[in-house]
Amino acid sequence: MYGYQIAKLIEAYDESVQMMKQGALYPVLRSLENSGLLESHVDPSVSGPPRRYYTITKAGQETLEAWARIWNQTKAFVDTLLEENNHV
Repeated sequence: MYGYQIAKLIEAYDESVQMMKQGALYPVLRSLENSGLLESHVDPSVSGPPRRYYTITKAGQETLEAWARIWNQTKAFVDTLLEENNHV
């Protein structure tokens, strides 16, 4: 996807997410690319400036899976604490 598509996808998923305005999104994409988690290429556009398309790398997929495991462990821990406090 190119940056604008990513921003629109995030907005469609949750309109309350204001941090993913394009001005904030592009530095994040560049940082992820510089870290080797994304790669990009530029294609010409018939209806405007060239578009930079981003693809997740193998390292990016592995990192995403690791972050998801950590998030799920953290969520389970917090859910357990909240559950225990509701029974007090």
